[in-house]
Amino acid sequence: MERGSEGPFKRLAHEVAKFGAVGVVGTVVNFAVSNLLWHLTSLQAVRANVIATIVAIGCNYIGFRYFTYRDRDKSARTKELTLFLAFSLVGLVIENGVLFAAIYGFGWDSSLQRNVFKVLGIGIATLFRFWSYRTWVFKALPAEEPVLDADAFPKPPSEPQPLPRPKQRVS
Repeated sequence: MERGSEGPFKRLAHEVAKFGAVGVVGTVVNFAVSNLLWHLTSLQAVRANVIATIVAIGCNYIGFRYFTYRDRDKSARTKELTLFLAFSLVGLVIENGVLFAAIYGFGWDSSLQRNVFKVLGIGIATLFRFWSYRTWVFKALPAEEPVLDADAFPKPPSEPQPLPRPKQRVS
């Protein structure tokens, strides 16, 4: 199927599904690293989570560039990576800000509570990331102009056709 031959909602649904697939992998990496650091080191919870988020951001870039947005403009990789890291940093602040507020604002610091607020933070940050990545980082290429086929247009008649006569009124 040609690019652009499906409806905009179908394309968006396909993009969301691919974004989600990469996001699931990044989330598994994020949770695995953060829980390992929480249980195997003496790092503070938010610091360990920042490290886990950074590792997941690296995995996500690879997935987004080579899977989700592989058909997008690749002409300015340095700019793309810079924007990706900038917007990912904002997502990191959102995600870890929610965890920070839960732990240091409300004292919710059990392993279950950390993971619940980690899910909440990731959810909010994911909405921001999806919007920013598709809008600013992995820009869509301009739509291709359709190629006009000369046979698609009617050919003028070879001989001029007479104009129709106006009807005469008979009284």
